Amino acid sequence: MKHIISVIVALACLLMITTGGAAKEPPANKYIGVKSCSMCHKAEKAGNQFGVWQKSKHATAYKTLTTPKAAEVAKAKGLKKAANESAECLQCHAITADAAQAEKAFDVKDGVQCEMCHGPGSAYKSPTTMKDKAKAVAAGLVIYKDGAAIEAKCKTCHNDKSPTFKDFKFNELWPKIKHSKPKS
Repeated sequence: MKHIISVIVALACLLMITTGGAAKEPPANKYIGVKSCSMCHKAEKAGNQFGVWQKSKHATAYKTLTTPKAAEVAKAKGLKKAANESAECLQCHAITADAAQAEKAFDVKDGVQCEMCHGPGSAYKSPTTMKDKAKAVAAGLVIYKDGAAIEAKCKTCHNDKSPTFKDFKFNELWPKIKHSKPKS
């Protein structure tokens, strides 16, 4: 019996040495971009979440950073880069992902897109996964349980840290971008 335990311990040590000491974690989800999400989320019967997004200021959030007003704000804040290149601005106006974090269809210029709130979609993007809510959530889809959770997420950007912040009225603004999936 002692011999078997010694063999198991030796094999475990060998495994730790060859794997770097721990089991490899699966690769992190990648951003797929709003164009990929739109393939399934533009139908009226599915809720037309893409159409709601297209009409929102979130769709033009990155573009806002390329305006003369944004240049003024960046200069006044003492930023060393243009607004559309500054992490301080981009953190709320776009998803910034490098090539390792993003699939080909992803474009930072699409601004505040689906995955800004719902998490990178590479692992939950398939229709098979999305049809099973629990499976989609397990694969990384972020869903908010109630209005308070949604409001808290919104306030990670819509707050007084923004140099252009105006009072954030969640109850007035949420209906403009609410994008529920209709009950089947």
